[in-house]
Amino acid sequence: MANHLTPDELAEVIGMRTDRLVRYCLLQSIPIYQGRVDKTLVVTSLLETGHRFPEEAAEALVA
Repeated sequence: MANHLTPDELAEVIGMRTDRLVRYCLLQSIPIYQGRVDKTLVVTSLLETGHRFPEEAAEALVA
């Protein structure tokens, strides 16, 4: 899986609504550059805040 995904793609993988993901990125100053978000930045930030991912998302996030 690519490291830079559209908000729709990333939201689907991590089990979050797209609008919530975009709002989270804005609040955490995670850049959305040319319509793409860095998966590593979002996942690391969410893990630090205690977010838990669905089981099926864990496999996709590791790849």
